[in-house]
Amino acid sequence: MAAGELLTGNEVELLQRSLVEWDGPARCSDQLAFGMGFTDVADLLRQCRRLRDALGEDVPLAPADWARALLAAEIVFVSDLVGSGVEWSTTTGFTDEETIRALRSIQRKLTKIVSPYYGKRPTD
Repeated sequence: MAAGELLTGNEVELLQRSLVEWDGPARCSDQLAFGMGFTDVADLLRQCRRLRDALGEDVPLAPADWARALLAAEIVFVSDLVGSGVEWSTTTGFTDEETIRALRSIQRKLTKIVSPYYGKRPTD
């Protein structure tokens, strides 16, 4: 499904911005990238750009891509060790409060799509 069929404009913008963070202040290892469903950090960066563009162009995403995008957003927002963490508001312009509300809404809306990946590595 395409983002426009599932999410509000603000939710799409939040996902897009979170994917940009992996190219910025976030610090990912190959092991973490692999656990999130990517091959390595280089693949994570490539795929984040692709997913960000697909979200912006309202292109349908595969369930594994939705799971990767959601997991990447959750980690980059929360983790201070590998993500943006305490700098999130500064680097994205989204407050922690609006981010967590939007993420909870996104999680609820994507439940049926990403549920096959609960507790599993998102792969095609």
